[in-house]
Amino acid sequence: MIPKATVTLTAAAHTFLRDHLFPGDGKEAAAILICSRTPGPRLRLLVRDVLLVPHDECSRRTEHGLTWPGQCIEAAIDAAESEGLALILVHSHPSGYPEFSTTDDDSDQVIMPCIFEALGDMHGSAVMLPDGSMIARVYHRSGGVYPVDLVSMADGDLHYWWRDKPDRMLRPMAFTSDMTAELSRLTACVIGVSGTGSIMAEQACRLGFGRVLGIDHDHVEHKNLNRILNTNLADAKDKRAKVHAFSDRANGYRQSDYFTPIEANLFSRKAVLAAAQADVIYCCVDTHKGRMLADRLATSFLLPLFDVGVAIPTRQNGTELAIAEVTARIDYVRPGGSSLADRGVYTPATLQAEDLAESDPDTHAAQVGAGYIERLPEQAPSVITLNMHASSTCMMEFIARAYPFRHEKNSNYARTRFMLAEGLEEYEPEASFQYKESPLLARGDMEPLLGLPSLGPEEI
Repeated sequence: MIPKATVTLTAAAHTFLRDHLFPGDGKEAAAILICSRTPGPRLRLLVRDVLLVPHDECSRRTEHGLTWPGQCIEAAIDAAESEGLALILVHSHPSGYPEFSTTDDDSDQVIMPCIFEALGDMHGSAVMLPDGSMIARVYHRSGGVYPVDLVSMADGDLHYWWRDKPDRMLRPMAFTSDMTAELSRLTACVIGVSGTGSIMAEQACRLGFGRVLGIDHDHVEHKNLNRILNTNLADAKDKRAKVHAFSDRANGYRQSDYFTPIEANLFSRKAVLAAAQADVIYCCVDTHKGRMLADRLATSFLLPLFDVGVAIPTRQNGTELAIAEVTARIDYVRPGGSSLADRGVYTPATLQAEDLAESDPDTHAAQVGAGYIERLPEQAPSVITLNMHASSTCMMEFIARAYPFRHEKNSNYARTRFMLAEGLEEYEPEASFQYKESPLLARGDMEPLLGLPSLGPEEI
């Protein structure tokens, strides 16, 4: 079952929280998570900040309980109030007890009404266990309490802590039916359902993701039929939307529909709201602007991002053109880590050049000739064999992180690049990229979405 409520935090927030909650004295400790939300219908709470409750400010700290200091809760309310953020009160269970205790229940019944009075309708509580796994629940002002189905965190690996799974740290083994069972509870979003994207979406469908969202605004043409899966002559003749052509065939794989076509420009509110509901994003576009938006999505909504790009650059060989290389790049971007911008996948200059190419092709060509703008990489038409190789490598990168099987740490593989003409495959670790803190981190449903005025509310 697709989770109805989730909590997501960055690796840095998780480490900061764990170090405080388990100081080594065997006693419970506490902190408060300040969270933004995603626009519905699915409730996703995104940890934006962590306020630590000083150990010595708790009047009582034992192996099985603590007393919350009122001044810390008041400070958290003050921090959350201006933006209407949600609070999650979190404490540790040093004993490893994997459920909320009756003491926890009683404590929440006292504290939650005070938070509702100050901050509105929905807040929560959570427990962290010594192994780092977490359970959480949310309260509504009406009196309802709802379990959080999933707490997730992405670092080098992808961590999923399910509420109904007794051993939350035990991962399914890669390539098994247990992996398929867990994937059936996750939602994948594929941005760009064309040459590489249709292959990526096909893999997501066949692997067993519970929901697959496909975002693309373009239609099928005859020239696409050599590389877009699940398209045919009738689709090209009728100029069917790529996502609808794909949806018709993909939804025939199972008893009920699970592939959702989003026929929309990526730079639209409709597309962003759809992508915000996912658990993982696969970016398969061929523009710098598209990658920039995917970058902002991943940062704002704390979504792991897998970006794939292919190229067949050419060179002058005497009087003839020759293939210089057949290459692909796959980047894994974790929330709170180096972004595609940090890695130079796109830059202000390439974004400006792309805008100029769209708005004034003649001036752009003249400036390129004069050397004012770095020449944009000219890609030969993609071929399905290269697209399949790149898309498969990208999906394998996800599997390696959600269900680790490598002999080395996944942090060594932040970027993969293969060059088929030279027979080379190279890897770059996360540490090789410089991270720049982003004001968009865990921005969630704050308006305008992704910090872009063009994505503001359609009606105010």
